[in-house]
Amino acid sequence: MSAELVALLAPDEPPAVIEYRTAGASPLLLVCDHAGRRIPRKLQNLGLSAAELARHIAWDIGIAGVGRTLADKLDACLIMQPYSRLVIDCNRPPGSDESIALFSDATRIPGNESLSAPDAVLRVREIFEPYHGAIEKHLDARKKAKRPVTLISLHSFTPVYGGVARPWQAGVLYNRYRTLADALRVQLSVGGDLTVGDNEPYTVDDESDYTIPVHGEKRGIPHVAIEIRQDLIAEEAGQKEWAERLAELLPQAAGKIA
Repeated sequence: MSAELVALLAPDEPPAVIEYRTAGASPLLLVCDHAGRRIPRKLQNLGLSAAELARHIAWDIGIAGVGRTLADKLDACLIMQPYSRLVIDCNRPPGSDESIALFSDATRIPGNESLSAPDAVLRVREIFEPYHGAIEKHLDARKKAKRPVTLISLHSFTPVYGGVARPWQAGVLYNRYRTLADALRVQLSVGGDLTVGDNEPYTVDDESDYTIPVHGEKRGIPHVAIEIRQDLIAEEAGQKEWAERLAELLPQAAGKIA
């Protein structure tokens, strides 16, 4: 990409953050770091085919539908990032190796090779910062109004990774603070029909993650990251089912730690 690029998003392209039900009454704030797979036109699909951009490497399949339905059921604010994580991963610290990936699940990302420093800065400035700025603004407003808030970070994961099948239908992720994750894991496991990962299929840490460490831990607010297996929410029916399940269980879990 040219170092002469002066803007990443064209004026007619969607903004880098979607704010939904901003006046929601729920104490839960829902966020989706990888809700979409859009690529700014100037990046020419990063040199990838449409088939590659439909894969999990580009986005968290199904999670936007879960998020919207859950927000409606809870009357909760939802903040989503609609551009592909292959442009810039909004759950990775800028400048880290995984922020602008050269490979994802063994797939080479041509448009991220030989990226100039100015072009990398544009991705941070026009996609990463507006998204996280919206989360910060919302959390600041709640703090000023003395409104309680619990941060819920929504993600989805592939059924198979690296040739290994994943046994979990869902997982709860955390770093230092595990209280809400434990409460939700117990609630999800009550019926015995779900295998729920405890910091599986991923973990959260300060170096590799951004949303939970920065918006949750540094502010000292209750938080959890939820992972749902993508084959369960690829279609609308599954998205509705999981939104209904979480709409029932999340308030119960949050109530147990109040």
